[in-house]
Amino acid sequence: MKDLLNRLLNKRGISDASKLNEDEKAIFDNWNKILSKEELTLEDFKTFCQMQIDIIEGKWRDLNTENTKKAEWIPYHTVYKTLLTAISSPQIAREALERQLNEMLK
Repeated sequence: MKDLLNRLLNKRGISDASKLNEDEKAIFDNWNKILSKEELTLEDFKTFCQMQIDIIEGKWRDLNTENTKKAEWIPYHTVYKTLLTAISSPQIAREALERQLNEMLK
């Protein structure tokens, strides 16, 4: 499967992953980890979503990026954030219930 990433780099005229910029390198490394695993875990998926959110927010902080370009990333950010919320919601609900029950015990 790593061959797939190398073929993609070659197609784009990149001879080595070390020539990628910081954002591209992070994505490449993450894809490499995913392709190296037999089975993805929920934690892997959460890490991927959070990494994409961090990349998008980093681009939003870049003052050299045009606002129209920043606006294009809003739907992506929303989807990744929604997925993380959906994954975490049972834990959040459990924590809220625990707080409520602890208050009832006081």
